[in-house]
Amino acid sequence: MSTSAETESDWVIRGASLTGGDPADITISGGLITAVGPAGTASQGRARVLDATGLIALPGLVDLHTHLREPGREDAETVATGTAAAALGGYTAVHAMANTDPVADTAGVVEQVWRLGQQAGRCDVWPVGAVTTGLGGTALAELGAMADSAARVRLFSDDGQCVADARLMRRALEYVKAFDGVVAQHAQEPRLTEGAQVNEGEISARLGLTGWPAVAEEAIIARDCLLAAHVGSALHVCHVSTAGSVEILRWAKAKGWRVTAEVTPHHLLLTDELATGYDPVFKVNPPLRTAADVAALREGLADGTIDCVATDHAPHPAEAKQTEWGEAAFGMTGLETALRVVQQAMVDTGLLDWAGVADRMSLRPAVIGRLRDRGPGAADTRQGGPVAVGYPANLVLYDPAPGLPVDTGTHASRSRNSPYAGMKLPGQVIATFLRGTPTVLAGRLVR
Repeated sequence: MSTSAETESDWVIRGASLTGGDPADITISGGLITAVGPAGTASQGRARVLDATGLIALPGLVDLHTHLREPGREDAETVATGTAAAALGGYTAVHAMANTDPVADTAGVVEQVWRLGQQAGRCDVWPVGAVTTGLGGTALAELGAMADSAARVRLFSDDGQCVADARLMRRALEYVKAFDGVVAQHAQEPRLTEGAQVNEGEISARLGLTGWPAVAEEAIIARDCLLAAHVGSALHVCHVSTAGSVEILRWAKAKGWRVTAEVTPHHLLLTDELATGYDPVFKVNPPLRTAADVAALREGLADGTIDCVATDHAPHPAEAKQTEWGEAAFGMTGLETALRVVQQAMVDTGLLDWAGVADRMSLRPAVIGRLRDRGPGAADTRQGGPVAVGYPANLVLYDPAPGLPVDTGTHASRSRNSPYAGMKLPGQVIATFLRGTPTVLAGRLVR
């Protein structure tokens, strides 16, 4: 087998089921997919061969919502460890949220994060710029400068904080129209959630913890849908968590407004019942909701009301989570388990097929993040598939069969605050390719 530079990225993937369809051979050369044909028909030549019989081939996953923590909180995560975790989960592109220290509210900081991603080489890292200076909610950040920077920021969010001022939110939506940008809102009315700890309802009453009402999310979503329609701009709603939010989004989309939304894997699978043990690993923002909310979120993702799955990967050091509930940090890790959770919640329940998974976890987030037009050329960074000739060879090969307990000891993330630790989940990522180069092979990091 040749190992020359000429053939280093040349592969023949044999017998993979394309998004759950018929088995096919996929030929990769020069970072691009050069042939896709019936299984057993590809010529090997000098290429390396990967037997993918029984595996599903999906376009590389794209995450719109990742906390990489660097700069400033390298005790929780770094760009290097976070992108390694992403690769193990099948991701070839992630959007790094702005709540770093310093905040990613200037061209200098977003360029730093972008360059760290390039150096790590595990997946593409596209910084999310802050909407307001220092996430303070009082003045717009340098949106235009970040958009014009080397990082070419197109997604802006104060995630972790809501842009609660309606006038400021309107101004942000107006500003980003000039460069086809998107404002991603963390929908949480702060006056309704002061001191909130868990979903408001039976569980909060039983535990004696301050409740987090669904209306705090729904009121902001309704307001911002109206603002986006008034301005004619693009709004993206982060981590939708309630049945009422799904209905508001369905109404807005029926009107043809430029509104998109995401749901996290944990909101598709877990409920507020898990808080009854006071284990802070289940403390998250927005909180885990009821079984009825979970059912509505699954339905919304299945029918396209919710556009995509985003992890909201939120790593924390052990001391921030291994404490009493009221003092613990909000957040869960999710990059390495997202595809497995989606299989259990959506595929194994018959709500989505694998083509639907490719759409919700690759194509749609790439479109929302403006990653479909980042190429072509020698440095083709287009993401979101499809698995077709002429497209960058960003692929994940996935075995849907295993049903093994989640072992956080094998995770690449620097933090271990996974709500799935010890839980049996289906599936395993076998290989991830970034522009024809494997970043994961046989479930292990290779770069």
